[in-house]
Amino acid sequence: MAMKPSVGQPLSRLEGRQKVTGAAEYAADYKVPGLLYGYVVSSTIAKGKIIRIDTSAAKALPGVVEVLTHENRPSLAWFDLQYADMDAPPGTVFKPLCDDKIRFNGQPVALVVAEDFEMARYGATLVQLNYEEESFVTSVEANLGAARAAKKGIATALKPPPPAPTGDFEKVYDAALIKVDAEYQHGIEHHNPMELFATTTVFEGDGKLTIYDKTQGTINNQFFVANVFGLRYKDVRVLAPYVGGAFGSGLRPQYQLFLSVMAALYLKRNVRVVLDRHQMFTLAHRPQNMQRLQFATDENGRLMAARHAAFVETSSYEDYTEVISSWSHRLYPIANTRFEYKVVPLDLSTPIDMRAPGGVTAMHAIECTMDQLAYKLGIDPLELRLRNYAEVDPSTGKPFTSKALRECYQQAASKFGWSERNPEPGSMKRGNKLVGYGMATGVWDAYQFPSRVQAMITKEGKLKINNAVTDIGTGTFTVMTQIAADELGLPIEDVIFGYGDSKKPFSMFQGGSSMTSSTGVAIVMAAKALKEKLLKKAKEMPESPLVGVAEKDITFKDGSISLRNDPSVHVSFQAIVAANKGQVIKTTKMGKPHLLKLRKYSKMTHSASFVEVEVDKDLKTIVVTRAVTAVAAGKIINPKTARNQISGSMVWGISKALHEESVIDENLGKYVNPNLAEYHIPTHADIHQLEVIFADEKDELINELGTKGVGEIGLVAMPAAIANAIFHATGKRINRLPIHFDELLA
Repeated sequence: MAMKPSVGQPLSRLEGRQKVTGAAEYAADYKVPGLLYGYVVSSTIAKGKIIRIDTSAAKALPGVVEVLTHENRPSLAWFDLQYADMDAPPGTVFKPLCDDKIRFNGQPVALVVAEDFEMARYGATLVQLNYEEESFVTSVEANLGAARAAKKGIATALKPPPPAPTGDFEKVYDAALIKVDAEYQHGIEHHNPMELFATTTVFEGDGKLTIYDKTQGTINNQFFVANVFGLRYKDVRVLAPYVGGAFGSGLRPQYQLFLSVMAALYLKRNVRVVLDRHQMFTLAHRPQNMQRLQFATDENGRLMAARHAAFVETSSYEDYTEVISSWSHRLYPIANTRFEYKVVPLDLSTPIDMRAPGGVTAMHAIECTMDQLAYKLGIDPLELRLRNYAEVDPSTGKPFTSKALRECYQQAASKFGWSERNPEPGSMKRGNKLVGYGMATGVWDAYQFPSRVQAMITKEGKLKINNAVTDIGTGTFTVMTQIAADELGLPIEDVIFGYGDSKKPFSMFQGGSSMTSSTGVAIVMAAKALKEKLLKKAKEMPESPLVGVAEKDITFKDGSISLRNDPSVHVSFQAIVAANKGQVIKTTKMGKPHLLKLRKYSKMTHSASFVEVEVDKDLKTIVVTRAVTAVAAGKIINPKTARNQISGSMVWGISKALHEESVIDENLGKYVNPNLAEYHIPTHADIHQLEVIFADEKDELINELGTKGVGEIGLVAMPAAIANAIFHATGKRINRLPIHFDELLA
C-alpha cells in the first residue's frame, strides 16, 4: 500500500503536546546556573531629560548586584548604523540608556540586577529620578499640522511610498454624480502575546554568548547583538525554538534583549530580563491614524476616481511607515487616482508591524467607502465589487500569477446566505435584536524571501532539515516537516526539523505571511540536491542494482531509492550512509524567488468576508453572531493549521473592530489601560460561529510549491465587514475603530 502524502493532510501540530503540557521552554523558562535577574525602571514622563538619578537605596538592598543607568553603563557602539536591524525604519534607532534624554513615557532609564527576581523588582521601586519635563504631543488628530512625507531608507523596498497620481482626479471627482467623501480614524493597538518579552543571556566567556530570546528572527537579533556590542557573529548564538505569540512584535530586537546582553557582558554573569505586562505597552504597537477617502463612480457603479490620504503616527526619532493609501488601486481598476501618505511624529515609542500592517487599516476604509457607494447607487455591495473586478493588477497592468477572488465571493456568499439579505438598513430583526449583514474584500501580498536550508540523511536513515526560521505559533514546524517528508518519500516520524537557532542556515525573520513560500521552497531545492547526491552515492556502492538507471526511472519512498517499475529493487538510505563510511550525506541550498520570471506578474492573496451582527435595540450592544471568510492562497500545505490561521485572524478582526484600543491621557502622555483587564480583547463569550473556506487556486508560476501565505489574509477584510454589518443593522455609519455601543446610543 502506497504511503499517503503528508502535504495536504490536516496534521496536528507536532509540538502541540509539549505546549499544552508545559514541557515547551520559552525564553524565560531555561534553567541557567548562577542566574541574575534584571528589572527595568521606566520613565514616568513623556518627554524631557533626567537631571538626577539616585540608585543608592536600591544598591543597598541585599542581593542587588548592580544598577545600570546612562551614567555608569559600559561604552557601546557609536554609529546609528550599528544599531539598525533588518526591519529598522529610517531615522535614529532608539538606544536604551544612551543618554539623559526622555523620548516617550515608559522609556527604560535603569536596570536593577539582583540575585533573585523579587529583589530586582523591589529595587526598581527605590530608584529615584528627577526630570526636567518638556511639552509633548501624543495625538495624530491634534498634530496634523506637523504631518510630512516619510524619509526613505532600506525598508522602503518592502514599504514603498504611494504611486504617482494618474489621470485627473480633481476634475473627474468634482464632476461625478455618485461620490463619497469619508474620514476614518483608528486608535492604537498594542501587541499582547501570551509570552512576555524576555531574554536569558548566558555568558560563555571569551566574548561568546548564548541567548534565549523572544523573537521572530534569530539571525536578525544575532547581527544586532554582534554589531552593538562589538562581538563576532559566530560568537553570538540566539535561540527561539518556542515563541509564545508575536505577529510583528518580535520582528525587531526589543530593549530587554539589549539590557540583558549589556548586563551579562558588564557583570560577566548570566542575566535574565523579563518585561512585565505594563512595560509591554512601552513598545510594539499598531499606530494611530486618520484617513480621508474620496471615491466616485459612474451611474453603473464603475469606479472613476479615487483619492486616499493617510496620516499615520510615527515616533520623534524614527520614520515608521505602512503601505496604506495605495491598496485600492491594487484591487479595483480606477483611471483617476491620487494617493498620499504622511507621517505625524509623536512623543511615543516607534510603532511596529502588527498582523496585516497597513492592509487591515486601509481595507477598513476602502471597503466601507465601497459599501457607502453601493447604498448610494442602490445596488448590492457584492455586485459593486463584481462590477469593479480586476482581471489584471490595476496598478501595474500585469497579470496575476493566480487570482480566485471571484470564487471567494461566490463560495462565501453562498455559504453565508447573502441572497437572503434585505438591503434596507434596520429592516432585519431577530427578537429584540437588529440584524445586519456586511461584507468586504481582503488583499495581501504574496511574499517570498531568500532562505538557506541544510538537508542531510543520518546513519539511521532519517532526514534532518536545518534552518534558522522561528515558529511563532503559526504551525511552521509542522508544515516544514510535511514538505520535507514528501520530498524524500518519508513518513513524518522520520523527519527532524531543526529551527529557531541562529547557528543554522539563513532565514529572514518570520513575517509577511512568507515563511511557507520562503523556507518551504528552500527545502524543496535542498531536497532535490540531496536526492541527486544520494543516487550518485547509491550507484557507487559495490554491486549496486541502480548502476546505469536513469533518474526518471527511480523513486524515493519508504527510506529507500527504488526502481519505479519494480519497487522490490531498492537501496535503503541507511545502506547508502553505511557505504559512505557511516558519514551523513548532506547538502545546503538557497531557495529564492524567481525575480526575472515573476517581474512580469503580480503576486497577491485574496479573501472575502461575510459577517452577521446582532445589535440590541435598547442597549445597542454588538455581537458578531457568525462570519464566513473565503481565501484564495494557492496550495494549502496543511488545511488544519491554515484554517487555524484564518479563524485566528477573524477573531483578531472582531477584536480590532469592536474591542482593542490603547487609550492615551493626552495631559500625561501615557496609556491609561496598560493591562489585560482594561485593554479589551475578545473572550470565548465574544466569539461565535466562524467558518473558513479555501478556494481552489492553482498557481504554477509563483514558486515551486504553488503556495501563498495565510497568516494575515484572514484579518484584512473582517473589520470593514463588521462595520458594514453594523450600518445595515442600525443605519448608522461609524468610521472610527473600535466601534463601541455608546456611539450607537448617540
